[in-house]
Amino acid sequence: MSKASVRPSLPVLSVAGLVLVREGNHILKGIDWQVDPGQHWAILGANGAGKTSLLSALTGYTTPTGGQIDVLGQRYGESNWPELRKQIGIVSSSVRHQMADAEPALLTVLSGKYAMIDYWGRVKSADRKEALEILRQIDAVHLAERPWRVLSQGERQRILIGRALMARPRLLILDEPCAGLDPVAREHFMQFVNRLTTAPTRGLPAPTLILVTHHVEEIVDGFSHVLALKAGRVLAAGDRSKLLKSAFLSEVFGEPVRLLRRNGRALLQVEPVTRRLFKTRPGGLRS
Repeated sequence: MSKASVRPSLPVLSVAGLVLVREGNHILKGIDWQVDPGQHWAILGANGAGKTSLLSALTGYTTPTGGQIDVLGQRYGESNWPELRKQIGIVSSSVRHQMADAEPALLTVLSGKYAMIDYWGRVKSADRKEALEILRQIDAVHLAERPWRVLSQGERQRILIGRALMARPRLLILDEPCAGLDPVAREHFMQFVNRLTTAPTRGLPAPTLILVTHHVEEIVDGFSHVLALKAGRVLAAGDRSKLLKSAFLSEVFGEPVRLLRRNGRALLQVEPVTRRLFKTRPGGLRS
């Protein structure tokens, strides 16, 4: 099915009863989830909640044990998944670590059109023009000729998003994109991601974004919905404003936390441990 033939009324993503079992361990336990056009989702959960396994199944790198996955109107197991994957952009640490140190940012972006790592061959003038336009849209034209090895972590993440956009994806997955960024770089990057949720790319609507994180402060206003996972199950899925509350987040992370607001952004504060760590022995000594 071509991009043009996918009806806009269809869900961007639909998951029903998704189960993943590996070596007798139930990693995903009946995931139900739907992403509709115009929505941007954050997948939230503690380490080990199943976030990475869910992404691996969605992108076809892990075969589910059971259930059904439909992406952009095509069903896993019934469609050409490697071809469909070209319509799904992904930014993750696994991609970041594969880039060639000497490759300039322009070629890194351009390589996304052909799903190549370490671009080689003659550069077509049309491709170069297109890559430069993407660099302009992601505020990174000044990085065009800089090799990968000298880019900061934040600049690399931005360039990888440009690389993903080069393929004109309808779905863009950001897998913990702020890992390794210092607080200032993270803030600048998330402001950029927030703009990306509304900004069209080369005359096309903004792709649907899915952000995978365990940091509430990274869920900027552009993300309309939240999928919360816990122990391989869906704890809740729905409107961001209804779910991002202290009581619910305490359940997500399994510890008492408070959701604070500062300058319109969410911050998570872990409540202090109230129980005494040491018992007092007779005579005032502690064990």
